Formats: sequence, structure tokens, C-alpha cells
Amino acid sequence: MTEIAYSLYLAIAIGMTIWVAFTLSRNGKVYLIRCFGHDEELATSINHLLVVGFYLVNFGFIALALSTAGEPQNVAEVMRFLGWYVGIATLVLGAMHFFNMGAVTRHGRKVADWIHDQMPYEAPAEAEKHAAATTRNDSILR
Repeated sequence: MTEIAYSLYLAIAIGMTIWVAFTLSRNGKVYLIRCFGHDEELATSINHLLVVGFYLVNFGFIALALSTAGEPQNVAEVMRFLGWYVGIATLVLGAMHFFNMGAVTRHGRKVADWIHDQMPYEAPAEAEKHAAATTRNDSILR
């Protein structure tokens, strides 16, 4: 029974982690672009880094949960085991999501402003093109 419980837990927790990371990454890109001053390259990079960190924390938690888990002996114990550990994994996923959203919301504009301040001088013609593209992108995103 222990092998069945562990296999089910791994399949559910890993599958859920991959699905949540994919969904958040795909649907969060527009949000990140806006938070980072419409800098798509920066937003894409941050999005990828968030996904990697998300995987590391959640897969680490999944592995640690198995190392502290008991050994279910019957179907009822398997169900309790799955309920507890899948529930905890779900709470960790949710907490990670809200922590990341709060951090991006709080610090995104500051990072974008800092990066734009550090960029080399842009020729006036290039600046006008960039401003026109940003305005066009803003109207598309709205």
C-alpha cells in the first residue's frame, strides 16, 4: 500500500505543480509586462525565473513530504495520506503564487524604472519609435 500511496502522491503533486506553473506562466505574462513598464524582454525573463523558482520550491517540498510521511497500510490510510499531503502541496502552491504576485506588484515598477535609468542614451528618433510602439501596445492590451 505504501508504494501505491507514494506513487499516487507523486503523480498528483508533480502533475499539479507542472499544470499550475504552466498556467501561471502563460496567463501572467501580460501582467508582468505591465508591471515591468511594458518591457517584454524583462517580463519574459522574470516569468521564466519565477517558473524555475516555483519548480524548485515545490519539487523540494514534495520530496521532503515523502521523507517524513508515514507508511499507509490500508485504503483508508492511503486516502488520509493523499488528502493531507496533496492538500499541503496545494497550499504551498497557492502561497507561492500569492507571494510572487505581491512581490511583483510591489517591486515591478521600481525594477523597470531602475533598468530604464541604467540603459544607454537613446537617440531621439529611436525614442519616438519606442514611444509610438508603447502607445500602440498599450491600446492593444486594453
